[in-house]
Amino acid sequence: MSQARKPNPARRSERSRRAVLDAARALVSEVGYAKVSIEAIASRAGVGKQTIYRWWPSKGAVIFDSFLELSRGEDGVRLPDTGDLEADLKTVMRATVAEFADPVFEAPVRALNLEIVADPALADAYREKLAGPVDEAKKERLRSAQRAGQLAADADLDLVLEVLYAPLHQRWLHRSGPLTPEYADALVEITLRAFAP
Repeated sequence: MSQARKPNPARRSERSRRAVLDAARALVSEVGYAKVSIEAIASRAGVGKQTIYRWWPSKGAVIFDSFLELSRGEDGVRLPDTGDLEADLKTVMRATVAEFADPVFEAPVRALNLEIVADPALADAYREKLAGPVDEAKKERLRSAQRAGQLAADADLDLVLEVLYAPLHQRWLHRSGPLTPEYADALVEITLRAFAP
């Protein structure tokens, strides 16, 4: 007679955590941030509200973690480094523009941005867990370009990133123009001209 195996609480917790994160992402995409509630997330995930509140202090924190989960890779964040800075940045910017133009991505990220503006603790978590590591990966690629003579050696890398990304964020935020591969390429070309060696 075989013995019944006891459930592993760690595996059950991880399964519940993933279900909550998947439910949060799905609900934001389906009904929008304003209509998502902890109750709805719990119901969709098949867990109790107390499970959610044990792990997250707010709806914004759950939704942030659901998107953070998508960005996690085994090796962390890395930008391509083929030796051709312009080609590498165009690859990255085209992918970024495509994400921002995708309605499945756009609606929840727009909602998350609103929550970050209103919640200082969430803004801190965003900078620490997502924006900071991503910006550091971008700057590492720019440092490689400086060493290769493809970017001014004295360029302020924070400013380079702002010149590259701020117009995209403004166009996306204000819906002031199309987000196209051509637009992405133009941003790269202008930035590289501004910070040429």
